[in-house]
Amino acid sequence: MRIDLHAHSNVSDGTETPADVMASAARAGLDVVALTDHDSTAGWAEAAAAAATWGVALVPGMEVSCRTEEGISVHLLSYLHDPNHPGLLEEITKAKDSRLSRAERMVTILAEDYPLTWDDVIHHVAPGATLGRPHIADALVAAGVVEDRSEAFASILTSRSRYFIPHYAPDPATAVELVRAAGGVPVFAHPVASARGRIVGERTYRDMIDAGLAGLEIDHRDNPEEGRDFLRRLAAEHDLLVTGSSDYHGTGKPNLLGENLTSPDMLARIEALGTGAAVVRPQAPK
Repeated sequence: MRIDLHAHSNVSDGTETPADVMASAARAGLDVVALTDHDSTAGWAEAAAAAATWGVALVPGMEVSCRTEEGISVHLLSYLHDPNHPGLLEEITKAKDSRLSRAERMVTILAEDYPLTWDDVIHHVAPGATLGRPHIADALVAAGVVEDRSEAFASILTSRSRYFIPHYAPDPATAVELVRAAGGVPVFAHPVASARGRIVGERTYRDMIDAGLAGLEIDHRDNPEEGRDFLRRLAAEHDLLVTGSSDYHGTGKPNLLGENLTSPDMLARIEALGTGAAVVRPQAPK
């Protein structure tokens, strides 16, 4: 069974609709895919409806943006949580609102040096989507400033750039507690992806585990091999779930569906822990 537990649609920063993500998962030979848009579950219904069409099971999920008190970005995957849980919903709504105001301020600063307007950015955002830096990157690509998103994030939109403005995000341990309270299964996404920026230290892992962290996304292209060894030892020490996934964004990133996979045993553990939502399994044969 081929299982990929990290994919994004245009509900956040992917380039495909939720239904098209399911179609792409089928073409990639997947049996199961998780839709994990940033701070949003708005794509769940469309993806679930497409599951039968394409014969691919859907794990409803979300990627929660977090930040430590030191300012280090942490991404937390949440699987099978209740999308209407008041505590979790309040936090992600606060984060989404902050993303929007942050993006507006960034565009104002960028417009001083580049041919960019707010309307240019909005053009790349699907209705109701969580707006973020990838949409600004898409506008910069369209304006001919950079060749692709990767170039934009490596230069103009890096967190070390003068154009960068942080947005509100909950503390990682708090986010873990909220996901658990919502009946979800919290998994630390690409924990040692040092190329993305600073990574957390031992205290953050300890705090997240104490708060109820269920697993670690280990097999991910942005986790270097030496970091994966550390994560495997940590997972064994604390009996944490071990997942692998693509972090698919359509054409927004080079990541390919199925390039890293999660074992059926781990999916079974996720299903046993998750009480806020259920895996959507198609009735039609693949």
